[in-house]
Amino acid sequence: MATPSITFLGATETVTGSRFLVSSGDEHILVDCGLYQGSKEIQGKNREPFAVDPRSLTAIVLTHAHLDHSGYVPLLVRQGFQGKIITTKYTEPLLAVVLRDSAKLQEEDAYFAAKKGYSKHKNPEPLYRLPDVESALTYVHAFSYRQQFKVGENFVATFYPSGHILGSAFLLLSCGDKNILFTSDMGRDNHPLLAPPDDPPQVELDAIVTESTYGDRLHESISGEFAREINAAINRGGSVIIPAFAIDRTEVILMALRALIDKEEIPAIPIYVDSPMAVAALVEYRKAVREGDAGIREGVSRQWSNLDPFDPGTLTNVTTTEHSKSLNELTEPHIIISASGMATGGRVVHHLKRALPDPKNTILLVGYQAQGSRGRALEDGLPRIKIHGEWVDVRAHIAKVESFSVHADSEELLRWLKKCKKPRKIFVIHGEREAQQSFKEKLHSQLGWNAIIPHINQSFDI
Repeated sequence: MATPSITFLGATETVTGSRFLVSSGDEHILVDCGLYQGSKEIQGKNREPFAVDPRSLTAIVLTHAHLDHSGYVPLLVRQGFQGKIITTKYTEPLLAVVLRDSAKLQEEDAYFAAKKGYSKHKNPEPLYRLPDVESALTYVHAFSYRQQFKVGENFVATFYPSGHILGSAFLLLSCGDKNILFTSDMGRDNHPLLAPPDDPPQVELDAIVTESTYGDRLHESISGEFAREINAAINRGGSVIIPAFAIDRTEVILMALRALIDKEEIPAIPIYVDSPMAVAALVEYRKAVREGDAGIREGVSRQWSNLDPFDPGTLTNVTTTEHSKSLNELTEPHIIISASGMATGGRVVHHLKRALPDPKNTILLVGYQAQGSRGRALEDGLPRIKIHGEWVDVRAHIAKVESFSVHADSEELLRWLKKCKKPRKIFVIHGEREAQQSFKEKLHSQLGWNAIIPHINQSFDI
């Protein structure tokens, strides 16, 4: 059996675009297959030729459904990939939701760019369309947590719950006597719905590939800041726009809002979830809670057996474009939760365009904002941002609430990694350069591990 190697095709010195090629002889396994997200320059990497012939890939293994880990799949299928797409049984339904929504948004954005003339291309084209997604979904094979399965002839793999989003997993991939552990996006112990991450398997590890999204930061404890910001906006007669990832972040925010309304800490004002993907994901989360799926925290299903954890009685799901547009006519204070979470696209961009010039309104940032994204521009306090080719003044109040993150911070991740057997190599990926460098130094100083920050397309023998 040939010595396996790993090549880093994405998420190096940046947070998005997770793609890791593990090879042994003629077999090539792609672990995660995500889109780059953020600035136009970063997103432009999605249109660069893929580093290897998609037809040469044996399989694609997906750790979870977030777009920066799964959203490139339909393009590879369109370019000739015909192997298995392997994920967890809990990710499978969310994957269909995410990829269909991604295709639809890309088609809509391309149409809107052509109509308004703000694209540099005469006929802007989406990366892929809905038929590409439907074709890709026919290749999906799903497995349960902690179930070992074969990937091709030389590899075996096991998914373990990671507590990041519904269906998310960290992955043990083995080739002969060589073991590689991928943390993927590691969750936290305090998720209101999901079980905490499993402890790592106690096997000899030749390599760990670890995320470092918050490698230089600690999360704040949950405080009253969320309620204070909402009440302040309402007292000004304004509304609250929350850019939120459609998968999991929306669910966590809704649970927090329900708790605040139930305790009468904020008024029971209208709440709108304006994202078809988020609405579809809510269906899957409700089902998982109702059925007590393996990734759900113990006791949650009993607690919510006869209640909706997401609806305080004022929730409206927005699915159609016409309904979304009608929200612009609202005059009373309200809350809109809409994707994308970094305001790089989707319906939230239209709501920001309307809400940003009015100082009565509040924009609540509740998740990681990558460099180059509109969300980061707002977080950094820029006085205006560009939306649909036009400059929009930022007069609304911008607030950041970190406590809703579903990524482990540096201390949480280090605590989890300490439970692993010391690896021969550890690669630090999925973080901005400062975060990666900081986490690399912590691995050395606190664990005595010599970590490597790989460059794009760099390969290593395992």
